[in-house]
Amino acid sequence: MQLKNPILGLCQQSTFMLSAAKVDQCPDDEGFEVAFAGRSNAGKSSALNTLTHASLARTSKTPGRTQLLNFFKLDDERRLVDLPGYGYAKVPIPLKQHWQRHLEAYLGSRESLKGLILMMDIRHPMTDFDLLMLDWAVASGMPMHILLTKADKLTYGAAKNTLLKVQSEIRKGWGDAITIQLFSAPKRMGLEEAYTVLANWMELADKGSDEAE
Repeated sequence: MQLKNPILGLCQQSTFMLSAAKVDQCPDDEGFEVAFAGRSNAGKSSALNTLTHASLARTSKTPGRTQLLNFFKLDDERRLVDLPGYGYAKVPIPLKQHWQRHLEAYLGSRESLKGLILMMDIRHPMTDFDLLMLDWAVASGMPMHILLTKADKLTYGAAKNTLLKVQSEIRKGWGDAITIQLFSAPKRMGLEEAYTVLANWMELADKGSDEAE
């Protein structure tokens, strides 16, 4: 019997918690957190809004508006985090350095961070920022799942080819631990796959079959 993914209900009732400019302003470091990262124009806010069925993350005509760590509550133990976008935002260098410093502090210190969803625009994958995030995830042993966003901008064949090419590049450079999929917010493509990853990381998946660890 097909059971409904338990993350679905939580995502549908998600609410904004708080914005933090520094790590010491973040919620208590307990429970389960999944962070969303990506270049400022990679469709991060759209992906978050589609996954949560809500307009939690602000989409903007000007990429790079997410300048804080934004926390969204799923339940008392579980949160999604929208990380500052990089690589495109026209902001003063000192502000960029501030984000960089606090983002690194957040990524390096949060015990409750269980995984990182990295958004890449399928038309411009594997940017310098993406490579940095891949290096960091592998070096720190952080689970990472990649959404190749805006997959609707290519034909299905071209999107599939890009997926296979990027997958092969990642395997060669970073090993098999990082997973990847196609995603389109407007077409609602790839939602099931993304929900399954979130449910596993947040320990919501059905544990009946693997009790013996």
